[in-house]
Amino acid sequence: MNSRKFFATTSALALLAVGVAACGSDDSTSSDGSSSTPTGLSGELRIDGSSTVGPLTQAVAEQFNADNPDVEISVGESGTGGGFEKFCAGETVMNDASRQIEPEEEALCKKGGVSYEEVQVANDALTVVLNNENPVTCLTVDQLAQIWGPDNPVSSWSDVTDLDADFSAEIERFGPGTDSGTFDYFTDAVNGEEGVQTKDYNNVGEDDNQTVTGVEGSEGGIGYFGYSYYTENEGNLKAAEIDGGDGCVAPSDETVQDGSYQPLGRELYTYINTDMLQSNDALQPFAEYYVDNAVDIAPQIGFIPMTEEQQSASASVVSGG
Repeated sequence: MNSRKFFATTSALALLAVGVAACGSDDSTSSDGSSSTPTGLSGELRIDGSSTVGPLTQAVAEQFNADNPDVEISVGESGTGGGFEKFCAGETVMNDASRQIEPEEEALCKKGGVSYEEVQVANDALTVVLNNENPVTCLTVDQLAQIWGPDNPVSSWSDVTDLDADFSAEIERFGPGTDSGTFDYFTDAVNGEEGVQTKDYNNVGEDDNQTVTGVEGSEGGIGYFGYSYYTENEGNLKAAEIDGGDGCVAPSDETVQDGSYQPLGRELYTYINTDMLQSNDALQPFAEYYVDNAVDIAPQIGFIPMTEEQQSASASVVSGG
């Protein structure tokens, strides 16, 4: 997993340390120690970013809204990179990200005068999906590079070296656009350089459902997206096992959490604009609620939850501990 980054000024940490009660809400913890929803809040929370993380944030927002109907929460999905453009311009209070913030985005936020915190909210198995008729069960990183590499990628499954099955269908690729954090992560993990990939593919932008439809309708189809989209469409597609050097490993909660699903296991984040904590009374209660409840909500919608250690680290960040 990527090492964590923390970017907060002393004043921002002091603001984060303010309890939920100071924001005008009720207690956020029940008598048995479990998390409950703060109530009586109002305001607006504009969130954007990763289409991978977006469904989790939307699910958390809907549950939070059940007790806080006067908080207007919008969750956009313009991609990790596209979301950071808005976030660093101060247009949103949170940015969902399927990768960590990059140096040029850090510079953009600095230029925009936006201070922030990185908070992990879940784990993910970036999942390579195949048509159900494809007999291939496992792909090595080298084989993925043959298919997705920038220079002369193979055009037929029969051209991929050392496949574990005899298959000759033409390859049809489906994948996200360049604003996607999933695109960034996959290209770096498979091709060794972020953003480097063949242009001979069906660019679905931020609409992963197009990848589902495309791969399902093409015998030689292949695509990649977050684990939640696979679990949502399991049965219509098959997930390839990945050999990162230590044998074939299927994507799952266990293989991501124990680190064996390599190199496509990853952490998912949201970034919080700490400057907005003074002016937006709903932001900190929502951020704390997100971290407190993500572990329970994540598996209900196909996400891989944080480990206890990861959740503790995230809770420490949003509480200023």
